[in-house]
This record gives sequence, C-alpha cells and structure tokens, in this order.
Amino acid sequence: MNMKIARGAKIVIKVGSSILTDKDGKIDRSRFKMISEQICQLKQKGYALVLVSSEAIACGMQRLGYRDRPQATIYSSSAAAVGQSLLMHNYEQLFQEKNYISAQLLLTSDGLHDRERYLNSRNTLLNLLENGNIIPVVNENDAVVTEEIKFGDNDRLSAQVAALIDAQVLIILSDVDGVYDKQGHVIPKISEIDSFVRDLATDTSKKTSVGGMITKLDAAKTALNAGIILVVANGSKPGILEQIIAGNDVGTWFLPTNDKLSGKKRWIAFSCKNCGKIIIDQGAKKAVMEERRSLLAIGVLKVEGTFSFGDLVIVCDQDHNEIARGLVNYSNIELEKIKGKKTDAISAILGYKLYDEVIHRDNLVVLR
Repeated sequence: MNMKIARGAKIVIKVGSSILTDKDGKIDRSRFKMISEQICQLKQKGYALVLVSSEAIACGMQRLGYRDRPQATIYSSSAAAVGQSLLMHNYEQLFQEKNYISAQLLLTSDGLHDRERYLNSRNTLLNLLENGNIIPVVNENDAVVTEEIKFGDNDRLSAQVAALIDAQVLIILSDVDGVYDKQGHVIPKISEIDSFVRDLATDTSKKTSVGGMITKLDAAKTALNAGIILVVANGSKPGILEQIIAGNDVGTWFLPTNDKLSGKKRWIAFSCKNCGKIIIDQGAKKAVMEERRSLLAIGVLKVEGTFSFGDLVIVCDQDHNEIARGLVNYSNIELEKIKGKKTDAISAILGYKLYDEVIHRDNLVVLR
C-alpha cells in the first residue's frame, strides 16, 4: 500500500493519554519528547500540523495525587484546570527547543454547533497554520465543559477538528497497532464502518483514558464522510509519524470513497448536537439517499424534539438509524401539522407556506 502524504498537506495528529503516560498512568516526559520531536520533524518538511493532545486531566491527576480518573465532573474539571497549564508547559518547552511556537485552543462542542463560533474557530486555526513557526495544540475545555456540551473524548474531537480545517489526513496515535481482526491481525485498510468492523471494537480500561476503539471508529466515520484519510497506529513505536507520512504499511488506514464536503455541509454534518429529529418513510429515504432530492413533508412520519426554522436536525429512517442531517425550514410545531401531507396542502394547513421543502437538498447532508 503506497499512500505517501504530499508535502504541504494539512494533518491533524491526535495523541492519546496511553502514549504520554507510563503503565502506572504517570506522566512520561520521554514520551512527550519523542512525539514532539517527530512533530517538529514533519513541520520542518513543510506539513501544516494541528496537534490534538489528551493528558490535561491526567497531568492534573498526577499533580493532585489522584490514582483513578475522577467520575464526578467537579473533580475532573479541577484536574483539567490544574493540568492544562502543565500540559502546555511540556509542549511549549519541547517545541521551543526546535524553534517552534505553541498555541493553545480549548473547544467545546457547542462552540462548533454555533455557525459564527465554528467559523471563528476555523479561521483562527487556519491563520495559525499560515505561520510556519506555530504548532496549534487543541484540547477539549474540560475545566468548564458539561455533559451537554462535551465531545466525550479526544478521538471524536480530533475528527471534528480535521473536518473543521478541511484536513487531508487525521492520524490517531494510540497504544495499539491498528484495528485487529478476530485472529489478532491488523487490518491494513478499511473504507466503510459496517457492522463487521463495529463488532471488532473494544472499550478501554486505562485509568487515565476514556474511549477506546469504539470512539476511534466514531472518529473514522466522521473522517470518511468528510473525505479525510484517517490512520490509527501505535504511537509508542519510534518514527511512527515518518512511516505514516511515507505511506509505509503501518497501522490501519481508513480510506474515504466520498468526495470532500463543502465548508457549509461539513458544519451541517459534524457540528450537530442535541438536535431535533425527523423520522421519514422508505420513499423519502430513497429520495434523500439514492436520488439526492430534498426532503418533503409527505415523507415525514414523526417529529421529535424542539427546533425552529434554520436549526440543525437529524434525519432518521423508520428503524431510527441516522441517515442525514440538515437545516430545517419549519419548526417542530409546524412540522407536526404538515407531516405526511402533500406540498400543495401546506398553505391551507398553516395559513402560509414558507418553502416547498422541509429540508432543501442544498442544506442536506447524507451520512453513510
């Protein structure tokens, strides 16, 4: 498999806690140094890099003397508040040794759900990348995050960041060599997250970590839908980033078959959280997925949640499988009244008709 990454490519590198800590969950300075030196080597070759780094809570845990990851939000937030400065201090020192400047961005999912804040985050990152001496370091803002606005783990966050900046490649460095089949062999290439691949995933038991292979597959689904290559590889192996960039046969490569989405459609597809939901019938599903048509009221079976005109909503089939996301033209109250009805009946039912479509195809993203 020859998949050499072209110079100048935008690459997001996610480093997990399992790579930056020892077997007892304590900070391993030598691991930080190993990863940082590899990142600087790629910068020197002209790659535009964004680092998504776990470890803030783990850094705080060590400083505060916690043995296990706190379950209560107040304690994990406190650990993050202590750990963020320690995390950045490590990177700042190591990058500075190679004459690079570190920049920190703390994100929450609600910041990406809001279109204006999404664009501001994107523009900030792209502006930082224009300066060849800066390495942005991104993390979830665990010190203030709540359950309602959290990404949940840095695998998912890294995929969101990759989609945010229209990256060509996302590299997730973990403590495994890739995705293993049932015989224990690394699967070199995956192009679809189907039920077979899902069944291979296992969760993590690391005391300082969240996620596992399940969250990496969630990240891979986002990357594939965005037209981004994702590589899961073992970050403890020396020179692993150089091997990936060279296209060597290491890790598991998730290779997209879809074209890249436009900036607006990336936002629609990957920034929706706690959205309303629309359940559609088989005819509407075929029209949306196969024929790439707009969603009409006649195909709507059920409406869930609260939303208004212009809000992001999730579109599901009759089995409640998510198939698409889009910007809706009617509120949940209006849609309850016109669901299952023909387009020419909307005016009589509501007393007005804003649009023929519930979701226009230009504002609709099909997910596979």
